Amino acid sequence: MKNEVLARSGAVASATASDGRTRDRVARLLLERGAATAAELGAQLGLSPAAIRKHLDAMLADELVETREVRRTGPRGRGRPAKAFVLTAAARESFPHHYDGIASAALRWIATHGGPGAVTAFAESQVEALEERLRTAMLSAGADPLARAEALADALTAEGYAASATTIASGGQLCQHHCPVAHVAAEFPQLCDAETEVISRLVGTHVQRLATIAHGDGVCTTHIPAPQCAPAANTVRTDR
Repeated sequence: MKNEVLARSGAVASATASDGRTRDRVARLLLERGAATAAELGAQLGLSPAAIRKHLDAMLADELVETREVRRTGPRGRGRPAKAFVLTAAARESFPHHYDGIASAALRWIATHGGPGAVTAFAESQVEALEERLRTAMLSAGADPLARAEALADALTAEGYAASATTIASGGQLCQHHCPVAHVAAEFPQLCDAETEVISRLVGTHVQRLATIAHGDGVCTTHIPAPQCAPAANTVRTDR
């Protein structure tokens, strides 16, 4: 009996892995073609209509593909209009991409032709829209820096930074557990500097970056002094 259970478990695991590999092949084919009908996918992959539809139904449920009606140039035949399947944006993001490489190359070009100041100006321009969205989300946070830090953490989380704010003896800490530009910021710390200045302006006091993901730390950590300890300056930069 035990051997039978193990055999069945092994068969289920093997079937699941096989399904995953097949769906990867379907996704790769859709990436290459842009759009394809179930019949076209089945013919290309050597699958029966029933088998390909099982995989496509699962991918539809997981929001990995969506359907579009196929445009016909000739007379319309009987039956339902053919549906073409395309990858969703979420599915496309699962494939390897080279955005970081392009961004780094662009910043190197800016640094070569415009100097470090041009990179700083670019970084500051990139956070302007983010700052406005965060400021809007914090309108009801009040004036206390620590309360504003908590509101900022919620707003940053909504932006994809997975942030949290905690109170410590010397004030508070804002932690960001995800950095969407970490690989680029490792080479161009101006991106981290611009983001830190945004945090300082939004909480209304001087702040200090203690750690960054871009420099190999597990979390971006920003110290926010308690109001009675905070210096008068509200910027983290002393030179330009």
